[in-house]
Amino acid sequence: MRELEGSTTGLKASQLKRLEATYRRRVKGDEVVSPELARHLAELSHEIGRQIGVLIARNGEVDRVIIGEPARLYLPDLGRARVGVQRLRGLRLVRTELRQLGLTREDLADLSKLRLDAVVAVDVDGQGTPRAAHWAHLLPDSVKRTVSPLSESAPTVFALPPDAMAQVVAAEAEMSRLFGSDAREIVRASALLVGVFPAGRGAKTRAEESMAELEELARTAELRVVDRIIQIRRELDPRTVVGKGKVEELALRALELGAEVMILDRDLTPSQLRAITDTTDLKVLDRTQLILDIFARRAKSSDGKLQVELAQLKYTLPRLADKSTAMSRLTGGIGGQGPGETKLEVHRRRARDRIHRLEEEIRRLSVQRGVRRAQRRASKIPMVSIVGYTNAGKSTLLNALTNANVLAEDKLFATLDPTSRRVRFPSEHELVLTDTVGFIRDLPQDLVNAFKATLEELEESDLILHVVDAADRSALEKMEAVEKILGDLHVAEIPRIVVLNKIDATPRILVSALRRRTAGVAVSAAQRIGLERLVDRIVETVFFQEEDRRRAHAAYLRSIAEEDGEELAPPP
Repeated sequence: MRELEGSTTGLKASQLKRLEATYRRRVKGDEVVSPELARHLAELSHEIGRQIGVLIARNGEVDRVIIGEPARLYLPDLGRARVGVQRLRGLRLVRTELRQLGLTREDLADLSKLRLDAVVAVDVDGQGTPRAAHWAHLLPDSVKRTVSPLSESAPTVFALPPDAMAQVVAAEAEMSRLFGSDAREIVRASALLVGVFPAGRGAKTRAEESMAELEELARTAELRVVDRIIQIRRELDPRTVVGKGKVEELALRALELGAEVMILDRDLTPSQLRAITDTTDLKVLDRTQLILDIFARRAKSSDGKLQVELAQLKYTLPRLADKSTAMSRLTGGIGGQGPGETKLEVHRRRARDRIHRLEEEIRRLSVQRGVRRAQRRASKIPMVSIVGYTNAGKSTLLNALTNANVLAEDKLFATLDPTSRRVRFPSEHELVLTDTVGFIRDLPQDLVNAFKATLEELEESDLILHVVDAADRSALEKMEAVEKILGDLHVAEIPRIVVLNKIDATPRILVSALRRRTAGVAVSAAQRIGLERLVDRIVETVFFQEEDRRRAHAAYLRSIAEEDGEELAPPP
């Protein structure tokens, strides 16, 4: 006889025997549960005062019997067997409900996350009789390309549809048809994006732009966004940011859409993160955690990996907190006095020790980079660094100027590790071009600090190319964000050229306006348009003497005015 799952403490031998006998019962045909099995479970559940659940296989056999608590049922680990992008688990859950509340959020969450065939809640009255029955199964949505629960109720167990399992099998076949050729869309974790913004003029526009960027970050992190929710508030809730009622509403929305992750478009304090996670079973991330996750995925060099780990540890250390009584077990050591450290304290101490070791290793690598920079300075070869907002086209520009093969993707933070290439222009001038990590609005301070070691390269630059995505309607705001970070890195005094990239995808009138505003060089790195003029500007800025450089810059400004048909006064 197979064993019972859950806690059997306090149950009589006769009750245990009857519970074990449940394994011998069988559901026939397409019924999701037979009236006989429902009556058996209801009587036992009423007698022991606890919920009882059974997992039933497609062939109608009872696979597991689970003993729960009066108000909750905890499912055992079901493993990953059979579950696939087009398939369900092949098991359905039938459980009793002593409070006659029907299906709960936990039921629907189990249905979605465990990809069960169906979930059935049978209400049990005060006499141990099965009454109303509530059931749900997953249904694919071809428009939204997602899967969500469909729930129904019947006045009695006898009124459940006789072809319920046939409906489940038909839904699975539809999933296979819709998603069979695009498996990754279902495999990727689903995310619900939440933006909370203070009320005021232009709040809606700012919110839409910020949420669009958050969605792009989520896509880069290989998450599938199922919905974006924006909340405009006069004041942010100090405890949960969005308010307790809104958190519950978001949890329900995530459940409806099958989302596993909720991402907030702002940084959360440790107490706010705890308050939200205490209200929902969803995995909750803030903006910084999402960016850190992207950096961790994309760092390739030892420097990059160390810096990302350091940033993650510094950010998560104050967020280490008790999530259950299991975290407070005492772990005293041999020769220790008193109860010793809690697990939480051990985690924090280990994190602090690891932070110290990482900082030492990064300092050592920084010294090595300093030696290499000194060797480059001794060679008298000028250095030009490429900076800009993430996904502005920096790596594409490096490839276009040097015929290199640096990874260039239409994703945020495609480049994390600096890449340097030596290049000789037709004018016989030679220099080193360095591609750096992309910046982003409100870049987390922990990341700025961690990547200062890598960004030390900027301090040694003779010229900075500030690449701007001219096709982005927020181009000027993103320019300001990059300039702010350059100021924080104390490299604002280094000469720079603004490179207006992606002009092939930008209206001509907008390109003209940006050129007049920034005195930038308009190019398309992908189409190799305008590179000759950019090379001329680089050579003039790096190799010409001060007076010649001023004359060349004034001539460039006049050329912009002539091309645009307007007068443009040169800057002082």
